[in-house]
Amino acid sequence: MSTVKEDALLYNIALTMIPNIGSGLAQNLIAYCGSAEAIFRASKAKLLKVPLIGEERANDILAADVMEQAKAELKFILNYNIKPLLYSDPDYPRRLRECNDMPFMLYYKGNADLNADKIVGIVGTRNITDYGKEVTKKFVQELAAQDVLVISGLAYGVDIAAHNTALESNLKTIGVMAHGLNQVYPAQHKSTAKKMVEQGGLLTEYHSQVEMHPSFFPQRNRIVAGMCDAIVVIESAVKGGALITANIANSYNRDVFAIPGRIGDKYSAGCNFLIKTYKATMIESAANLLEAMNWEGTNKPKKKKAQLSLTLSPEEQKIYQLLTEHNELEIDRLVTLSEMSGGEIAATLLEMEMSGVIVSLPGKRYKLIKN
Repeated sequence: MSTVKEDALLYNIALTMIPNIGSGLAQNLIAYCGSAEAIFRASKAKLLKVPLIGEERANDILAADVMEQAKAELKFILNYNIKPLLYSDPDYPRRLRECNDMPFMLYYKGNADLNADKIVGIVGTRNITDYGKEVTKKFVQELAAQDVLVISGLAYGVDIAAHNTALESNLKTIGVMAHGLNQVYPAQHKSTAKKMVEQGGLLTEYHSQVEMHPSFFPQRNRIVAGMCDAIVVIESAVKGGALITANIANSYNRDVFAIPGRIGDKYSAGCNFLIKTYKATMIESAANLLEAMNWEGTNKPKKKKAQLSLTLSPEEQKIYQLLTEHNELEIDRLVTLSEMSGGEIAATLLEMEMSGVIVSLPGKRYKLIKN
């Protein structure tokens, strides 16, 4: 890293340490001032011209005494081979950059591509059951053939089960942390974290000296949700971090899937709730996920569309044509466009889904399975 780059990095790190300046405001300040260094040299009058800064934040910037902290952080980064990723860097996770609350800067140690072709987040309860362990292990093992990057939060339960199985299956796996990279929480997962640095990585938005705090978990969860193509909830109670992650993923327009469980089981109630309320698509295996995401292998024999249409009823052909034209549609929109009754649509959609022609998505949406 050149001295010039180090200087620029130093001021960007310092910017993240100013109170009451989040990612969006930091980007606005850079746009108006030209660089992070220019922000620290700007007059109050110039700062007040930046949208949403205001008197209080301008005073915070002028009074900020963070350069020594930033220098310590820069030293830590250089000493421990940490890769800082500014929101504008090419290696910054592009899926996360699409999110309006993306972190201004990330700190990364590892070798996995954060912009891999296929990224799945696997989340769930810390109180994993034997059923959850079995499902998680089988699910991740089935992803190995597709070289999927597995992301989770390095927590107890489903998270660590997903990370460990990924390592065993020669899949790269990323742990998103709710604290700085000078520690691992929980401490029992240090050995797994060390392996992940060699076969995946560790990622955080927090400076090295930031200690874990429960309030940081939802912030961590938004990174997991934002980096992924899809989120899979293995086991969860009705309240918990996994459901928060699923809700965030839905807000980011990510595909959300859930593994169903027995009625009455505490740690299946959250998954069943997501499915029942159309916030997640029910899946029973990784094969279901791969099919829904159109990630199946190329060795699978392909059906010709012309031959497929001959096997469909007139109602099914009408829906098939609409989904061909619109890619995916909500059920209400299908009713309007097809001029079929709600009952006819529901029955036809069910038949097409059971036949493997379409797949249901969260929010009562449907799309064709591309063969």
